[in-house]
Amino acid sequence: MTWTWARGAQGFGTGYTPGPDVEEAVRALAAELPGGGTEGMRRAFESSALASSEEERRLSRMLAEVLWPPGLTDQIRQVSARLGRPLMRLQPSPRVAQVPWELLAVDGGDSDVRLMDLVDIATTAPASLRRAGATPTGEDPGSDAVVLVLDPRVPGFRADSPLGSVLGQPGSDPALLSLVQRRLDAGTVVPSVASPAEAFRRTDLDRDRLGEALRKGARRLMYVGHVSGAPVEGGQSEDVTLHLCCGPQTTGMAEPVRAHRPLSAKDLLLGTLPLRADGVPGAQLWPAPPRVALIACESGGDLRFAESFGLATAMIHNGAHLVTATRWVLPTSFAFHRLAGLPESVRPLTEAVVAVDAAHEDHDPVRHLGAWQRQQLDRWRTDGRIEHSPLLWAALTCIVR
Repeated sequence: MTWTWARGAQGFGTGYTPGPDVEEAVRALAAELPGGGTEGMRRAFESSALASSEEERRLSRMLAEVLWPPGLTDQIRQVSARLGRPLMRLQPSPRVAQVPWELLAVDGGDSDVRLMDLVDIATTAPASLRRAGATPTGEDPGSDAVVLVLDPRVPGFRADSPLGSVLGQPGSDPALLSLVQRRLDAGTVVPSVASPAEAFRRTDLDRDRLGEALRKGARRLMYVGHVSGAPVEGGQSEDVTLHLCCGPQTTGMAEPVRAHRPLSAKDLLLGTLPLRADGVPGAQLWPAPPRVALIACESGGDLRFAESFGLATAMIHNGAHLVTATRWVLPTSFAFHRLAGLPESVRPLTEAVVAVDAAHEDHDPVRHLGAWQRQQLDRWRTDGRIEHSPLLWAALTCIVR
């Protein structure tokens, strides 16, 4: 690890950990993360360290002992005393891209001071994307439109199937209805809806309609739904896919799944260039607004690849300045109800969606989201209730250009 101070503070430093120790720590973390399918999620709720406050503290101390240089904690405290809470811009190597750095217990011993108690944290996009891709146009997109893609219906999949609903019955969640109403009151919601409930489980939000909305200009895009990852060992991060309402005849580079063709990161990057002589690059078909939220399973998983060309980095390549994505598989509120016995009125995924929406409306989304995550951490410390566990909220990270 190397670090450098900037913007009013001076200094730098290095840290070192033997490779085998890092590998062991990363394997230990991976064994505790939620997995795909019912059994992988059941294991996370029943035996994962992230579902027990005592075991989670033990895991966070172990990760910090291996990955975190103690001297940097001292520097952070010194800078904070003079200049206030710092922003840490982290560029992880692929091997440690799933590490929830915010949770690291950085004071050593039995202290429960976490890194997120001391700093705001943003994940930095790969250096190659900072030199290439769409030209940044600033935070003002010239449009008030917010594009909402909320739990779209995937053709060929029932609501209770693997690519079914992630938010439940449309209109059944007051907090989500209030979220859409706030966006309606503040400006333009795309696609246009007469009532908040119409924004959920739409059947017409395919890649063509999404591209049309983005080309007209938008200041934000929020997607809540399904992402299917690509195997890290295969090295093809561009094969990760996002699921919209696209039928099997839709033009694209991903193979159809039943009656549906997913939208791949390769599509977002290359557009139709490989498919037609008059093809158009992805940045022209799907220009990304300044702020993008991809709330889906491992939507930021491309950072685990040696060459990151997944969904989050494709959005940055296409013009986004900030993408909020996830490091691992997300449990839905239904999973909390079914596997942890929470009442239906408690909806942890909804709370996360509302928090990300509020952060993307703030002038400082990284600090805003971090404040919400610290609130969750404080609740977790206080009562250890499963709805406050890091299983869900610690997966979120802001990837910045």
